[in-house]
Formats: sequence, C-alpha cells, structure tokens
Amino acid sequence: MKRILPLAAALVLAAEPALSQSAAQKIGIIEVQRVVQESAVGKESLARVQKLQQTKQDELAKRQKELRDLEQKLAEQGKSLSEEAAEKINKDYQAKALDLKRFQDDATRELEETQRKELKALEERIMPVIDSVAREQGYTLVFNKYQSGLLFADTGVDLTESVITKFNTQLTVPAAKTAAAPAAAPAAAPAKPTAPAPAPKK
Repeated sequence: MKRILPLAAALVLAAEPALSQSAAQKIGIIEVQRVVQESAVGKESLARVQKLQQTKQDELAKRQKELRDLEQKLAEQGKSLSEEAAEKINKDYQAKALDLKRFQDDATRELEETQRKELKALEERIMPVIDSVAREQGYTLVFNKYQSGLLFADTGVDLTESVITKFNTQLTVPAAKTAAAPAAAPAAAPAKPTAPAPAPKK
C-alpha cells in the first residue's frame, strides 16, 4: 500500500475560536505514513489489502499460463490440426485473452476501492487520536509532514510516535479490562458441608 492516508494538508487541531494572532502558537507535525505502517490497526489494514492483491496476482498468473499453453499448443500442433480444430483453439485463445483483460481491469478497480475503504476507515480511527494527543500536549496546529509543503521541522515537534503509542494503547486497554473482569468478580460462596452418612445398623 504505497499511498498514505489522504488527510488534509494542514490539520487544525485544538484551536480556540477566539485565539488572537498575537498569542503564542504551538505547532507540531505528524508523519501519517508511519502511523499507517507501524500502528497495529494500520498493519492489519495493510495485511488485508496485500492478501487481496496476492489473491488477484495468483489468479492472474493462472490465466496467463492458460494463454501460454494455448499459444504453445498452436505452435506445436498447428500444422497437424484440422482447420476446424485450429479455429476452435484460436477462438478459445481470443476469449481467454479478453477475459484476462477484463480480469485485470476489474482486479485493479477492486484493489483501488478496497484500499480507499481501508484508508478511509483508518483515517476515521486515527483522527480522534491525533486530536487527543494534540490537545494533551497543548498544540494549536498539527501539519501532515509530507503533504503540507513542509521543508523543515525540529524532531521535538513530531507527534508521530505519541500518536502510534496512544493508538495502540487504546486497542489493548479494552482487552486487558475484559481479561481482568473475572478476577474482580466476587468469589463464589463456599459449598455447604454435606451431612455425614448415617452409621450402618448393627
């Protein structure tokens, strides 16, 4: 997945409506591509797209092999085949070639659409985290590092690592709470002792 998240060139976060121009502004940057590649959710998203891409590539290779086999058959047996048989193979070849072209076009559209949906879903989950980190650290503006025309920024204003850490932490906290729930539950009441069995009569 070579594209990065299609965020706006400048993300205005935690800005007060009545902020005067003379007030000090704290400006940060974020490398969105790193968030996509290194966060747990981003890795899952990339894996889904890559899995679909591999499936399409495998199917494409299979179809291409079928065409090569037909070409080889015509080359090896063309002279010995009857006109009717040769015509049938040619028609089969043309049909498979057309199917291959359609498959390539459909696969490209499907991959692009899947990638777009994955990135959109990822953006919807990342944006609140960026907003939260920016507010917590007192930033007025946060820019997308590689989509804002930025030429230089000190590493001290890069929020990427903080966003990735917070994003991953938010994913693990619910699971940890769920796992701890049984331990917090009240202990079951001890079983009542059973009455001793009566002694056998002599």
